[in-house]
Amino acid sequence: MSSARLSGVGVSSGRASGPVVRVAEALPEPPLGPRPADTKVEASRIRPATEVVAQRLMERAKTVEGEARAVLETTAAMAGDPSLIKSAEKLVVDESLPAARAVHQAAQKFVTALQAAGGYMAERARDVQDVRDRVVAELLGLPAPGVPDLDSPSVLVARDLAPADTAGLDPSKVLALVTEEGGPTSHTAILARSLGIPAVVACRGVLALDVPALEVDGDTGQVRESDGKVRAAGTGKKATWNGVGVLKDGHRVKVLGNVGSPADAAAAAAAGAEGVGLFRTEFCFLDAAEEPSVADQTAAYAAVLAPFKGKPVVVRTLDAGADKPLAFLNPDPEPNPALGVRGLRVAFDRPDVLDRQLEAIAAAAAESGADVSVMAPMVATAAEASWFVARARQAGIKRAGVMVEVPSAALSAREILQVVDFISIGTNDLAQYVFAADRQLGGVAALNDPWQPALLRLIAQVGEAATAAGKQIGVCGEAAADPLLACVLIGMGVTSLSMNHTALADVGAKLATSSMDICQLAARGALAAGDPATAKLAARAPH
Repeated sequence: MSSARLSGVGVSSGRASGPVVRVAEALPEPPLGPRPADTKVEASRIRPATEVVAQRLMERAKTVEGEARAVLETTAAMAGDPSLIKSAEKLVVDESLPAARAVHQAAQKFVTALQAAGGYMAERARDVQDVRDRVVAELLGLPAPGVPDLDSPSVLVARDLAPADTAGLDPSKVLALVTEEGGPTSHTAILARSLGIPAVVACRGVLALDVPALEVDGDTGQVRESDGKVRAAGTGKKATWNGVGVLKDGHRVKVLGNVGSPADAAAAAAAGAEGVGLFRTEFCFLDAAEEPSVADQTAAYAAVLAPFKGKPVVVRTLDAGADKPLAFLNPDPEPNPALGVRGLRVAFDRPDVLDRQLEAIAAAAAESGADVSVMAPMVATAAEASWFVARARQAGIKRAGVMVEVPSAALSAREILQVVDFISIGTNDLAQYVFAADRQLGGVAALNDPWQPALLRLIAQVGEAATAAGKQIGVCGEAAADPLLACVLIGMGVTSLSMNHTALADVGAKLATSSMDICQLAARGALAAGDPATAKLAARAPH
């Protein structure tokens, strides 16, 4: 046996080995021709094809529960999106394109807009690509793309996996996942953790590796050729949690949900979230040709806040700018939007937009009975933080804080904490700015590993400042969803953790087995490490 060995980013704990099954590559781009003889007849083929795809996904959804079911139902709804269908039909009629080509082009506009949006929205572009490929395959009479039926336990290898593919996986048949692309914050990573399947993403070269079997370590990110014997030591079944974030020594840590829609909020509440640490408000603006009215915003926010009456909810104001597809803002083109006018910076030029949003948030808070705070994204200085807090107070919102996503904010934490009520660290964006590494780019995914010591040391510095100021500090990036890393963060002074609802039980259960002494020991070990793998090992030692 050869000594083939690769390294990626471990995103779901556990080790497994077994025979390899490769997921087929995505369909090639459909041809521009031949032109249809009757464009109306050709256009009429599109809607039935989307209905078939949606029906298949709904049938699969009925066979699973929880997050997997929600993902499949969402993907099915996306297949039947009227705007996508109408856009494709128009391309057939106006440009005489074949139906398959028209669907591909129409979907690509959505994909491009989502990718330009960055962050959470960019991660949803994979969903649209999946729907596009399924509809195109149906129109061309080809097999639907995705994971093949598995006859026996196997290690799945793919360029990337669509959320619908990951959601439909059978943990008894899938020993582990390895993808060439993707990153620590991808939907594949989140779902793999919820299913208890060891997973490694951004494993460069795995598609070119011609071996019959692999051993996968979801903790270290190591992937190597194995002897072919089936071995599984995954994370297993979901942990049980009583819904209270508390260490075994009685130290309280709020375990909260990240939400971006009413459906997210309902799922987080059902999973036992003690509140919401990050409410992304962009969903209210994405499809708007004009700025939504205060009344419309109030209704939209109230629907998300409703499940959390009497509980804490931190609402992030609009994270938009030249890199977001929000037409009503009329952004100027920028050579590097990620470093341009985004987040709170938009409000400096358009304070009226922020003021109307704050007015709507205050009204929704009163209507829902939730204990609402607000925080601003992309804050770089204490002066910016002070400007935002003043406007929040003016709107009648008593508790205001900021996101720490920019290195300058972390380095100025002591000054910022003098003017805000709390801070929340967005580890996903903070990592990409610390390492100058796009979080959506598989080639630099290893730099976005939340276990990178440089990132941990910066978080620890912010934690020290918050502890000294006697103010609360949350973490709302994917780092909070890793149970072991959650303990490390608490050892650094973090007082609340916010995550996708699928991670709540695992994190809550892990905290119940730890004490503050153990968390602080784990933090010291991780901070002294020279690389992510060593940091994980050092953090695990006290547990």
